Amino acid sequence: MSLQTASFVFDCPQNVRDAPGQVLKMAAKQYWTPASMTNSHGLVLLFAHCIGGHKEQWEPTIERIFALRPGIVREVWAFDWQTHGESAVLNSQLLRTSPSRVYGVSALEWSDAIAAFVNSPRMRGKRIVPIGHSAGAGTMSASIFLPSAFGNYLLIMNFCGMIRVLTTKDKLVSEIPYASFILIEPTIISRDLFYAYLEDRAGQMEFVVAATTARRERWRSREDAHSWMSKRVPWELWDPRVVRKLNEHGLADAPDGGVAIKGDRLQEALSYPDVQPHFDAAQELCRISLNIPVHFIWGGEGSLVPQFVQDALAKSDGRVAASVTRIDAGHMVVQEQPDAVADKICAVLDTIESFEAQGRSKL
Repeated sequence: MSLQTASFVFDCPQNVRDAPGQVLKMAAKQYWTPASMTNSHGLVLLFAHCIGGHKEQWEPTIERIFALRPGIVREVWAFDWQTHGESAVLNSQLLRTSPSRVYGVSALEWSDAIAAFVNSPRMRGKRIVPIGHSAGAGTMSASIFLPSAFGNYLLIMNFCGMIRVLTTKDKLVSEIPYASFILIEPTIISRDLFYAYLEDRAGQMEFVVAATTARRERWRSREDAHSWMSKRVPWELWDPRVVRKLNEHGLADAPDGGVAIKGDRLQEALSYPDVQPHFDAAQELCRISLNIPVHFIWGGEGSLVPQFVQDALAKSDGRVAASVTRIDAGHMVVQEQPDAVADKICAVLDTIESFEAQGRSKL
């Protein structure tokens, strides 16, 4: 199998917090094989990473999917959040100097950028399957919104008092171009459930924010970084291929020598208390899950998401899960068990093909 890649940079939709004409960038990478691109009916998979992740973390999983299901997948796209990975490098000056960016970049803005991509001529008529891990799962679920470039806006106050901007215009379910959703360890939660367990949720949030802001982010060299990470949690629990991808693609040469994690850990930390995207995603799943299959993949005992949240997502407030499966790993299941994640994704893709084949046979 000869897996091909191409890198892209897309302009994000104009956000009202930025000056007209001043927009963030979103880095993306496309994956395909010469044979897969001849499959005009093949699926297009879109991947969104977790907080602290980057698009290339998916590559071991993507490679296995192409190896296992060469006749099903046409192409794959993976995206960097505007404050993560290569996107963070592209946006560094704006994020560092703009007063409007002191609260970072909401996952809703990432959803907007992905929605703009999905609604572009490039994706017209494609059979799309969005796949997200952790906060990336909520991002994909909220990408059902129409891109909000100069549309209707609603100002809201989130849990930490930050002002966020949301589009108030939804797509009709019949207009959503997604064949299915695959949500891996999603941190999606309804507003009511979040506030019912506020002390528990806020305590966990404070812990991850503190850990992120205290995390080491510079090393003398890539070799030094790899050696250091390989001996410490969480990286020592990861598949070695994913650690190498972080070393190759998640680090940048520092101006003063050595290497540093792409992006600012403070910007990353700001992503955790931004809970509105999780609320919006929960609401959207209520609206669409009877018509678009939603598949959940959870880790085992090390899951960051409490069982009561998992149960609520599977069946409450009108939400219906097409399937719920588990992998023996923690919340970072994508990093720890990339092959097992690929296997679960392939099983879901088989159900899409089987369902649509049955539909075509009845015509």
